[in-house]
Amino acid sequence: MASQSISAAYRMTVAKKVLMALSGLFLVLFVIIHMVGNLSFLLGGPDAFNKYSHTLISLGPLLYFVEAVLVLAFVVHAWNGISISLDNSRARPVKYRMLKSAGKPSKKTISSTTMIYTGLILLVFVIIHVKTFKYGPYYSTMVNGVEMRDLYRLVVEVFKQPLYTFGYLFTMLLLGYHLRHGFWSAFQSLGTNHPKYSGAIYTIGIAIAVIVAFGFLAVPLAVYFT
Repeated sequence: MASQSISAAYRMTVAKKVLMALSGLFLVLFVIIHMVGNLSFLLGGPDAFNKYSHTLISLGPLLYFVEAVLVLAFVVHAWNGISISLDNSRARPVKYRMLKSAGKPSKKTISSTTMIYTGLILLVFVIIHVKTFKYGPYYSTMVNGVEMRDLYRLVVEVFKQPLYTFGYLFTMLLLGYHLRHGFWSAFQSLGTNHPKYSGAIYTIGIAIAVIVAFGFLAVPLAVYFT
């Protein structure tokens, strides 16, 4: 009976890690696409950015479906992350005295040991971010004779506020920190992280983390300091 219980618990843990990995990789893809869209704010100006926003809104039911999938991915990722963290805490009653990198061949770093904390901060940020922009003030503008939401104006208005801007910058750095370990860890959980190309996956994860973090930093920095 004890062996069956241990086996069931192991299978449950594996299932949680797989779900967290798949939802995490999906969210990484979304974050990259979202970052590219945000950069139209700088590369195209007000009309291009508002047209981009209007195009998304015009998707109608398809947009609602994508948003529902994103919410589900966030919930699955967060729920399993918290659950695994609690399981690990119960299995290790004595806490580590100090967080530090374990070096090679281990991938244990400060970013890996703080994943639960950076993840929870990001979850709170997403709720605030959606409330601020999706459900924030509605300004109207005309682009090529078409009336649409002036999201560009709202972005400028929000990122002129020091508290929100520097909170946003800090959170984007945490996002990069979270992605640094999360990308590699996802492949490990899926059992595809072969030692032969483990280093390459880890390097790609770091590159994605840096690109995403600084890609999201570009807009608030440009708005606030101009």
